[in-house]
Amino acid sequence: MKKYVLSLIAVLLFAFPSLSHADAVVGDLIITLGENLTEQQKQNLLKEMNATEQNQIITVSNKEEHKYLGDYIPKATIGTKAISSTSITIEKEGSGLEVSTKNINWVTDEMYLNALMTAGVKDATIYVTAPFEVSGTAALTGLIKAYEISSDEAIPEDVKQVANEELVTTAKLGDEVGAENASALMAKIKDEIAKNGVPETEADLRTLIENAAKDLGITLSEADINSLIELFNKMKDINIDWNQVGQQLDKAQDKISNFLNSEEGQTFLQQVKDFFIALWNAIISIFTNNEQSAMN
Repeated sequence: MKKYVLSLIAVLLFAFPSLSHADAVVGDLIITLGENLTEQQKQNLLKEMNATEQNQIITVSNKEEHKYLGDYIPKATIGTKAISSTSITIEKEGSGLEVSTKNINWVTDEMYLNALMTAGVKDATIYVTAPFEVSGTAALTGLIKAYEISSDEAIPEDVKQVANEELVTTAKLGDEVGAENASALMAKIKDEIAKNGVPETEADLRTLIENAAKDLGITLSEADINSLIELFNKMKDINIDWNQVGQQLDKAQDKISNFLNSEEGQTFLQQVKDFFIALWNAIISIFTNNEQSAMN
């Protein structure tokens, strides 16, 4: 299953070295499609993404997936087909990033957010999808390429590579500590760097990672810590705009807070509360009925 997800990231991130296009405007939509989709699957996904004849469509190949994922994922895992697809809509300046997914079972929305922030993507609505369940790693490739085309902003190759590696590293870490914990840890580390600067030494970086994990109640193995140190050391060597990363993190947090404080968010929280109350009552009812049956 993961091989199809992996194809999504590679498909989206580095489809073409260069393309000429007009400056993007708010509302512009660019779509990426895996080249191994059937014609019917393509049409279904285009309809799902509300595509029109005016939208630009990029095709991502399995060869491109291997080019950009091969250093981080076994070839057998990447597979031989490019399936995953995405859309990116340019939003007004200062709106932040928003990600939603469908049929993605390994990479979470927050993992995409973190990796896209690292790559310098900003102010966009992201949608990642597939005709059936896939892991989702390949989607990042197409998303970054689509952003380049829509915003007319070239993203350096080394930054793309690190963003790709980050997504895979976070997803693997999620297998051990939970997807939400892994995403939260990455965001916290980045937030600390954005606020206080990049640690000067590896020892300082280790301390930052360990403290962030401790604050979140996450237990990391030595291998986990070393993997994160290696990743963030690579980030130190490339031109990441940490100020922008911090701004996008703040925007994402604001959106969550605004939603929870909204009428819709309060309704959602009440529904969650009601669900667990109903579940608990159902459990109590089962035990009560069992006790009565035993007495009879």
